[in-house]
Amino acid sequence: MEAIEELSQLSDSMRQAAALLADEDVDENSSSKRSSTFLNVVALGNVGAGKSAVLNSLIGHPILPTGENGATRAPISIDLQKDGSISSKSIILQIDNKSQQVSASALRHSLQDRLSKSSSGKNRDEIYLKLRTSTAPPLKLIDLPGLDQRIMDESMISDYAERNDAILLVIVPAAQAPEIASSRALRLAKEYDGEGTRTIGIISKIDQAASEQKALAAVQALLLNQGPPKTADIPWVALIGQSVSIASAQSGSENSLETAWRAEFETLKSILTGAPQSKLGRIALVDALAQQIRKRMKVRLPNLLSGLQGKSQIVQDELVRLGEQMVQSAEGTRAIALELCREFEDRFLQHITTGEGSGWKIVASFEGNFPNRIKQLPIDRHFDINNVKRIVLEADGYQPYLISPEKGLRSLIKGVLELAKEPARLCVDEVHRVLIDIVSAAANATPGLGRYPPFKREVVAIASAALDGFKIEAKKMVVALVDMERAFVPPQHFIRLVQRRMERQRREEELKNRSSKKGHEAEQGMLNRAPSPQPGGQQTGGTLKSLKEKFGQGEKEVQEGSALKVAGADKEITAGFLLKKSAKTNGWSRRWFVLNEKTGKLGYTKKQEEKHFRGVIVLEECSIEEIPDEEEPAPKSSKDKKANGSDKQPSLVFKITSKVPYKTVLKAHSAVVLKAESMADKTEWLNKLSKVIQPSTGPVKGGPDGTPGMRQSRSDGSLDTMPRRPVDPEEELRWMSQEVRGYVEAVLNSLAANVPKAVVLCQVEKAKEDMLNQLYSSVSAQSTNRIEELLQEDQNVKRRRERFQKQSSLLSKLTRQLSIHDNRAASASDWSDSGAGAGA
Repeated sequence: MEAIEELSQLSDSMRQAAALLADEDVDENSSSKRSSTFLNVVALGNVGAGKSAVLNSLIGHPILPTGENGATRAPISIDLQKDGSISSKSIILQIDNKSQQVSASALRHSLQDRLSKSSSGKNRDEIYLKLRTSTAPPLKLIDLPGLDQRIMDESMISDYAERNDAILLVIVPAAQAPEIASSRALRLAKEYDGEGTRTIGIISKIDQAASEQKALAAVQALLLNQGPPKTADIPWVALIGQSVSIASAQSGSENSLETAWRAEFETLKSILTGAPQSKLGRIALVDALAQQIRKRMKVRLPNLLSGLQGKSQIVQDELVRLGEQMVQSAEGTRAIALELCREFEDRFLQHITTGEGSGWKIVASFEGNFPNRIKQLPIDRHFDINNVKRIVLEADGYQPYLISPEKGLRSLIKGVLELAKEPARLCVDEVHRVLIDIVSAAANATPGLGRYPPFKREVVAIASAALDGFKIEAKKMVVALVDMERAFVPPQHFIRLVQRRMERQRREEELKNRSSKKGHEAEQGMLNRAPSPQPGGQQTGGTLKSLKEKFGQGEKEVQEGSALKVAGADKEITAGFLLKKSAKTNGWSRRWFVLNEKTGKLGYTKKQEEKHFRGVIVLEECSIEEIPDEEEPAPKSSKDKKANGSDKQPSLVFKITSKVPYKTVLKAHSAVVLKAESMADKTEWLNKLSKVIQPSTGPVKGGPDGTPGMRQSRSDGSLDTMPRRPVDPEEELRWMSQEVRGYVEAVLNSLAANVPKAVVLCQVEKAKEDMLNQLYSSVSAQSTNRIEELLQEDQNVKRRRERFQKQSSLLSKLTRQLSIHDNRAASASDWSDSGAGAGA
């Protein structure tokens, strides 16, 4: 009996362990009534086999009806609990939470009445009783109707016998022992328990077959495991039943039940003289039940222990994630609040520094949205000549720009730069939204804040308020950057405008005077070289004819003497040598230049065979201008010109500059000065370059007839090299506005680079330092009561922690208990193996 009680405790622990692994709520004080338990005992047998009598012997009270009038017609389930504090003759019936003492006869009669109502065979409802006695082992006994009754079918049997932890009692009367191989109860037991690990055979009514030697011989063979092959792996026990044990226990002293069981054992020993005494009587049945139950538990224990270990790790991880319960003290509460702030700080800085979450959007705003907004400003509309004239007139009065339009141009610069304020403010707003998103994401990613929703909301509110203040400061900063550029325009800019204007006018006047002087001297030279007149004017005519032929031959040499090379399907590639003037040494270097008319680029190398360009000029935004060769010495007087017989050679030098001021043409140079090796080369280069730079309006700054800066006079025979630019105030203003536009674009580019720096300083860096400092100071300034209000834990989290803490405690207890039983089982198995080896 003590072994069964120990197994009952182990079964309860295993039941709780199975419930834990199934993630069910476990009540340590709950009863053992479960649909599946190791302590279930199912009785199988035909009508008259003595099933109820055997179960009554286990209970110690004649509760179940027996005999012809007490045939079981419905499943009866009796849940037994041992209570050593009550008398051996007492029976406590438990209904729900109420207990009532009843007698065995009253229970038996009640069951008979209920079974008689089921005589039709249609009622299959289980009859359930929960009893407390001092005599019964803590088992759940299930008395099924006889297998030869019509009510018994395969589904009813499988409902009880198919459970893999239920012990099957195959009950056969002694008179039928010779035909045990054909027993239906044995066949069903083999069907549900092929290995025989949860089956016990019981031979009942031994006293009724005492005179039948054949039956007694068959019973002794079964007890000695010498019966049919089907019975060899099943332990067998011989019983008389209640005729001796129960009937004798109803009268006499308190120990009469034990006396009756000993009397039953002596009777069986006298009848079955050759049978093992360990397999006789009710005590042998209890021991056999304990052995089978222990075997079943031994098989299941390793898997349960392994599952509990894995479950324990999961529970511990969940407890770590949920965090410990808040310390109930003022210091502990404040410490938890500051620790949560530190966790939030780590998450926030991780998002900012690594770009995790929305952090990358800050860089995307600086590199994408803000520069695009600057480029999309309506500068063209503001620099339209009509708008420029309007602003200058409004600023300076009636046409003062003919002298100095500085005030009007300053007003134009301020108006255009004012447009940059809105993109700067939008950049600040965009970064502010990203920082707010990062605050929310960092708060959501902080496990500790998830436990305290009110404190989480407070942290987000404090951080958001700080970011709002930083946004206001950042807007002031970026607007101040724009206003700084608007308020101060370098005076050098307007000085350069005036200087360039005066220089251009001076050069135009100089070229005009030089051209007029050349024409006059050329005519004089022609007249002086002519011979004396002949009769008929023939000499004069011949001289003029030869002069025209000479000029024609010169033009032909210019056209046919070019040394440039042409390549490509459409002859779009032109290459040849040019002299390039060095900006450092002011000297000339011979370089190989290649022009691609399709791409509009002019590149050069040091040598013709080099494969990679040393520099490339993008001609789309460039202009070409012929300039005089400063190295060629000027003639001393008109007498020298007459002595040489020719005028000064035309200049071979030209310059490439940018149409947009303040922009470079090649590397860091704002202009490139080139010199051709011959006039033919220069003419060819200028024609080619002009097609790329000004495909529709003409080649270069120069004559109106399309020639690059040169025009041949047909009236007086002189060469006019003066670029014809009309003295037009509107043209002058247009030229100045282009210069101003270049300055404005340079300032906008500077703002595009500096505004993000201001935003980083005023928003991002302050968010990383000042915002977190404000968070700590604001939380520290809160009263203890206020912090306790904010640290009201979420009820779901609290319930989950309490549940996992309970599971953790129960897991430790169950693991310890089951490990002890597992070690005992292993030791017992080793001892039995060693004993068997010694006996062999």
